[in-house]
Amino acid sequence: MAERQLHKGRGATSNREGRFESRSHEAFDDGWALEEEPAARLETRVRPDPARSIISYNDSPDVGFDRSINPYRGCEHGCIYCYARPSHSYLSLSPGLDFESRLFFKENASGLLEAALRKPGYRPALISIGANTDAYQPIEREYRVTRAVLEVLLRFRHPASLVTKSALVLRDLDLLSEMAQERLIAVGVSLTSLDPALKRTLEPRAASARARLRVIRELSAAGVPVTAMISPVIPFVNDAEIERLLGAARESGARFARYTLLRLPHEVAPLFRDWLDEHHSLRAAHVMSLVAQARGGRDYDASWGQRFTGTGAYAELLGQRFRLAAQRLGFEQDAERIFDFARFAPPTVAGDQLPLF
Repeated sequence: MAERQLHKGRGATSNREGRFESRSHEAFDDGWALEEEPAARLETRVRPDPARSIISYNDSPDVGFDRSINPYRGCEHGCIYCYARPSHSYLSLSPGLDFESRLFFKENASGLLEAALRKPGYRPALISIGANTDAYQPIEREYRVTRAVLEVLLRFRHPASLVTKSALVLRDLDLLSEMAQERLIAVGVSLTSLDPALKRTLEPRAASARARLRVIRELSAAGVPVTAMISPVIPFVNDAEIERLLGAARESGARFARYTLLRLPHEVAPLFRDWLDEHHSLRAAHVMSLVAQARGGRDYDASWGQRFTGTGAYAELLGQRFRLAAQRLGFEQDAERIFDFARFAPPTVAGDQLPLF
């Protein structure tokens, strides 16, 4: 059991060791403490990430893209369920509070991206921005890495998609609307709950549901295709809201919709259990029982084709509810057809060889 302590505005309740650490520690009461000391304010620290490349490639058959760009490591939103938390273990940092407070930015992202897109053998395919951590988390306001990436993609006429739960995305509406006119962009807006009290503990530094619905409205009004991402669906926590979330998203202008069942890989499972014990102790056992029913008796099943929706009777019921509601509300089905890859054209620079014809 890792030492648990609540920090205002943070999702994790501990700084559990990562799975690659050779040592672990356990807090215990030695009888000397007269009273519990309040937790010190946990400051966010940001450092540059000296990346050598910016496009990450994958061969997963169930994600819908084979390349992605992640402007940041770690995420200040603090969503307790975030499946990207285990990535901090590779940095010898905790997937718990470190993931939310010790962040890294790709300082030369735009230059690396331009170099990658200019390679002679490069062929365009959909790039997903922020597939791991939110590209519009609060530090983007200062570092502007995501905006710089979008500027390069627009100049090269390269299609991309991005997913966010931040209202900061509206700052870049000028770029997004121009990309949308040329069929180069789609935006997914993550919706988790319409309950402000649940949101404050589940995803403490993310935008409110009202703000996210405003994002959908303004993006849609500007011609940007928007997908409502009902994610994650958490058994006995927010699963009752599926239809209401879809209805609110459709009313706000979302054209497409997807959902994802709660994913608890590696260190996320014990962190989520800590969160349940702290905020929903009376229902914790039932929540994890339903999770296990949808994950083959385990906390998580990473099998391709199953990891996003789960298996079993409970998972099938969620899928049926989502499909029926999406059909009734008139969501479109084929989001991929909006992209135009034929527009890709690296802009000429000084020293380029001119074409013969």
